[in-house]
Amino acid sequence: MPLNEEEAVLLAAAWRRLAGGGPEAAAVGAELLDRWNEPHRRYHTLLHLWETLRAVDVLQEEARDADCVRYAVWFHDAVYEGRPGRDEEESAELAGRLLSLIGVEPGRVREAVRLVGVTAAHRPEEGDADGAVVCDADLSVLGAPADEYLAYTAAVRAEYRHVPDRVFREGRTAVLRSLLNGPHLFHTSFGREHWEAGARANMLAELDRLASPAPLDAPPP
Repeated sequence: MPLNEEEAVLLAAAWRRLAGGGPEAAAVGAELLDRWNEPHRRYHTLLHLWETLRAVDVLQEEARDADCVRYAVWFHDAVYEGRPGRDEEESAELAGRLLSLIGVEPGRVREAVRLVGVTAAHRPEEGDADGAVVCDADLSVLGAPADEYLAYTAAVRAEYRHVPDRVFREGRTAVLRSLLNGPHLFHTSFGREHWEAGARANMLAELDRLASPAPLDAPPP
């Protein structure tokens, strides 16, 4: 489901509040919105950006620098070609270049770049408050109601529509099991209290679907 008109306006306004209204910031904001709106995306879209920023608002009291986390969210999937690891690396490089261009303080630029990198594995170090918030915000969809989770999984499958079904099932299963085998999915106290149980139920149900011979639902390209 795409952003509605009101959400799109609010998303643009959120960038202006964060980065300011100068011409350089406006240009960077426009580039980011264009990137997140690329036609090949199905899940990593403006809606995902919007929902991840809203999750940061929920978790911001647990962050050390919530605005730095917000910068990281704007950039964390700015480069998205379905290449795990490399996409995050190039997104981090883009963050370093464009945040410096709009005059963000160098220490905050370095931290935002680091946080983008943390989203590659979603395993922040113990005591990394901002890493915990950016990871939990990015994965908050895992704890969504079942119907929203199903829409998320269908959109992810559509982004990998070029991947054969067997290969996709194997790769997706490995990702889910890796997350579930950790001591917890979420790293903030709010995430563990409010999203953890629902996320585990959603992911276990998805594993059952992946093991079934029934076709995986995916929206058309």
